[in-house]
Amino acid sequence: MLAEKEKAFLDYWEKERKRKVSFLENVLNGLPMAAMFSAPVLLLVLAVYLFFPEWYTRISNSLSGAFLTVLIAIFLSMFFFAYFRMQFKRETNEQIYLELLAKAKKEQAANSSEM
Repeated sequence: MLAEKEKAFLDYWEKERKRKVSFLENVLNGLPMAAMFSAPVLLLVLAVYLFFPEWYTRISNSLSGAFLTVLIAIFLSMFFFAYFRMQFKRETNEQIYLELLAKAKKEQAANSSEM
């Protein structure tokens, strides 16, 4: 017998899975978590660049123009994380849905054969 949470999930995902999920939707839905993930890295890079500029250039042996490249890399990784996190979450929900659906059909077949 399916639990109430499992039935609620089946109803929820039945409606939600029909919705077409685009690349932009995945990115926008995953952006808050991705921003939390990349914010410490971004803050650390900004702090080092702004408060210790001589240390930054001495350690990195590069021009300050490389800072823009680092910022671009952080933002690209943030968008990558946002998209693939949401895609993974969607595929996981789909897998759980299919397993619960199979379990419900199996129980229904067992109940109908008993009668």
